[in-house]
Amino acid sequence: VVWLKRDLRLLDHAPLAAAAADEETVVLFIYEPEILASPEFETSHLLFINACLAELARGLEARGARLQTRHGEATVVLDQLYEAWRFDRLLSHEETGTWATFERDRRVAAWCGRREVAWEEHRQHGVFRGLGRRDGWARRWRQHMALPIANAPDTLRSPDGLANPGIMTPADMGLGETTKPDAQPGGEAAAHGVLASFLDERGIAYATGMSSPVTAWDACSRLSAHFAWGSISLRQVYQATESRLAETLPRGWKRPLNAFGKRLRWHCHFIQKLESQPELEFENMSRSYDGLREDHWSDDRFEAWKAGRTGYPMVDACMRALRATGWINFRMRAMLVSFASYHLWLDWRPTSKWLGRHFLDFEPGIHYTQFQMQSGVTGINALRIYSPARQVSDQDPEGRFIRAWVPELEGVPDKYLPNPERMPAAIQQEAGCVIGRHYPEPIVEHAVAYKEARRRIGEIRGRPETRAEAQRVYDRHGSRLRPRPRVKQKAQGDLFASAEVLETDDHERA
Repeated sequence: VVWLKRDLRLLDHAPLAAAAADEETVVLFIYEPEILASPEFETSHLLFINACLAELARGLEARGARLQTRHGEATVVLDQLYEAWRFDRLLSHEETGTWATFERDRRVAAWCGRREVAWEEHRQHGVFRGLGRRDGWARRWRQHMALPIANAPDTLRSPDGLANPGIMTPADMGLGETTKPDAQPGGEAAAHGVLASFLDERGIAYATGMSSPVTAWDACSRLSAHFAWGSISLRQVYQATESRLAETLPRGWKRPLNAFGKRLRWHCHFIQKLESQPELEFENMSRSYDGLREDHWSDDRFEAWKAGRTGYPMVDACMRALRATGWINFRMRAMLVSFASYHLWLDWRPTSKWLGRHFLDFEPGIHYTQFQMQSGVTGINALRIYSPARQVSDQDPEGRFIRAWVPELEGVPDKYLPNPERMPAAIQQEAGCVIGRHYPEPIVEHAVAYKEARRRIGEIRGRPETRAEAQRVYDRHGSRLRPRPRVKQKAQGDLFASAEVLETDDHERA
């Protein structure tokens, strides 16, 4: 049995390649109720999965096999399949997922032991099980990415007589309609089309266009959803990028492709953190920050943030765009998290679950470790508090993105878009945007929230025990690409004066 999880493709699929020599193979996908009902799962995810499965089913049929689907808890499904067809091998990719999938894999391992089924797990990404320290990690990552790409099997044979419900719809699962009709389509062919358009055309704007929500839709690779659900492997993209770099490139191409290749490594760097410490889904990386925000929750602030009604145009535009499309570029994601964590002082755990639900490319290993980094609770990263007004000036000075997603601001002059509440009353009337009536007042005052956040974080960072904890976190999770940083002793009064082990600021997501 080849068990599909977040690896919905034929090419570079090690379990499928390993099963090709067997006399009969069941290729199985399980719709797991626990995952479907999780707070991070949304109908758009299922539609992307189903598009991948439909294409995969056609590819299997062309090779003489059938895709088998089931709905149920994994060990129950496997037990039912075992009773119908006595198999002795279970093949899958390793998965660094949520705590729910971590616990499910433990149950599957125990089930395999009881049934004497050999479970073979293959590495999918440059992420390594049982890694205690990061020394040598980058070298191992490069070695894994350089391995030959596994060809799709020429033939596969499925056993006869197994009932197969086929691909199941959201209605079958009890899910409502998606709010994201324009989300990216799934499937292996779509993934390779996106890759080709990036390496041949769009990628030249990657380095300069990734930060602005005006240009990022085309300048970014847009492969993140395909990575998340496995319709293309990271190794395929890495090797295709390296091949492109080896060509005689037109002027202006080398820098963006090098930047993109670096971020492919960061993809696995962040997943490795969750692989090494699954509790990071719900525990602060640095336990020195326990209790920082947990007792300051505000439903009103949370609802305003979710709805894109905070009174900060860039925050609101990004949130509305995300809810409609399932994607927003990295810098704007970081700004959304920063605003929730520092301006609204909301604990990262509920906000991370909610954003995970709306990211079509929700990848747990990246999501939770980045969320902690942007919320200031890792202890090893520089504090980043984004100014939403400055992001307007820097990334959308003409208001093209903002006006597309916050139509209330259509008539507001460009110079007032960073802070619409500063418009004189006469201009508000003329623009058809009266603050407090057509568009909300800022939910908090930036300067006040900024100062208070720095004070609170700085108070914790200045403690000797926090500095000791930072060293421990670095030893376990920090990058080894640059020389080991020296912990500096400075005065406690300055936020950045507390002893701090910096990892890197160069972490923008592909």
